[in-house]
Amino acid sequence: MTATRVLVLNSGSSSVKYQLLDMRDRARLAVGLVERIGEENSRLKHTPLIEGGDPRERTGPIADHDEALKAVAEELAADGLGLDSPELAAIGHRVVHGGQSFTQPTVVDDTVLAEIERLIPVAPLHNPANLTGIRTARALRPDLPQVAVFDTAFHTTMPESAARYAIDVETADAHRIRRYGFHGTSHAYVSRATAELLGRAPEDVNVIVLHLGNGASASAVRGGRCVDTSMGLTPLEGLVMGTRSGDLDPAVIFHLMRVGEMSTDEIDTLLNKRSGLIGLCGDNDMREIRRRVDEGDERAKLAFDIYIHRLKKYIGAYCAVLGRVDAVVFTAGVGENAAPVREAAVGGLEGLGLAVDGELNAVRSGEPRLISPAGARVAVAVVPTDEELEIAAQTYALVAI
Repeated sequence: MTATRVLVLNSGSSSVKYQLLDMRDRARLAVGLVERIGEENSRLKHTPLIEGGDPRERTGPIADHDEALKAVAEELAADGLGLDSPELAAIGHRVVHGGQSFTQPTVVDDTVLAEIERLIPVAPLHNPANLTGIRTARALRPDLPQVAVFDTAFHTTMPESAARYAIDVETADAHRIRRYGFHGTSHAYVSRATAELLGRAPEDVNVIVLHLGNGASASAVRGGRCVDTSMGLTPLEGLVMGTRSGDLDPAVIFHLMRVGEMSTDEIDTLLNKRSGLIGLCGDNDMREIRRRVDEGDERAKLAFDIYIHRLKKYIGAYCAVLGRVDAVVFTAGVGENAAPVREAAVGGLEGLGLAVDGELNAVRSGEPRLISPAGARVAVAVVPTDEELEIAAQTYALVAI
């Protein structure tokens, strides 16, 4: 029997998201989430997608990731999809930060684990949880390939002119300070799917990808390779996000320390958790913000306008970086579902060949689609992202040799 299944794990600090896929037809066999790991009210939500399977939920204390993954394994086994199945080819892990070391999906061994651990200082919130998930999965199935797929990998093709900050080179190199970018699996999947939507090969297409969720990032993709992206050393740089500030004068931090007498931890919390949309208007849900805008709420309107202004700046900048743009594509929760955001983001950019058709833009669909007028010089598209499928595909391509 040929092993064709891939289990995708996304381990967070207190959660594990998972999907089991069969790569013969890319069908999902099960999806689920373990949340509030380490608390008394932990919850596991499991949904089998095979005939006869019913969604299930269990609550109660789940002490750690080891216990969480054992619970996931039990749920999968109850549906005949257990981790001991000979049909399971590999486990693919989302790893947020691969630095400059990892430019491709990588089979995990002790050396790889050590390097991911070495990168913790530049990803203190994410890499430790990713490591825990890998180590736990290795203990459960030590004979099975464990593959790390890195958020940063797609962006390692950026030229040094885009990746370097203009600070002292020796200091930057000593502390690995450079622009790495994130959401790479999404940008890779969406840029390739956009080329397919246009009926062209990825290497023939220049695309601006706008990944707009609670976290948000933009990328300039030339011929299937990233040449610039909005996030930097960390996911804080770039677009206005749900709770993150995005681009900021670095001197604001010095000012807050000297005048505001704030500690580095307080500033970290401010910029990552109390800024962006929630800092501007108290909401980070774009649906609620738009409802408030429609009711005449001035604070919500200002937050929306700042969000759109930053988006326009990046669209314009990446038009300049790419020279020729074939498509601007929206993806992720806000990008896929918020028609007013898409309309406002390209509004007034007709000189760059950008426009949306009102009727097409208003359509709600889970399918990739064009929303620009017929004959538009630059296509504007909506392409739902699928990071789990991208991780599964990269994992399977590596192990199915």
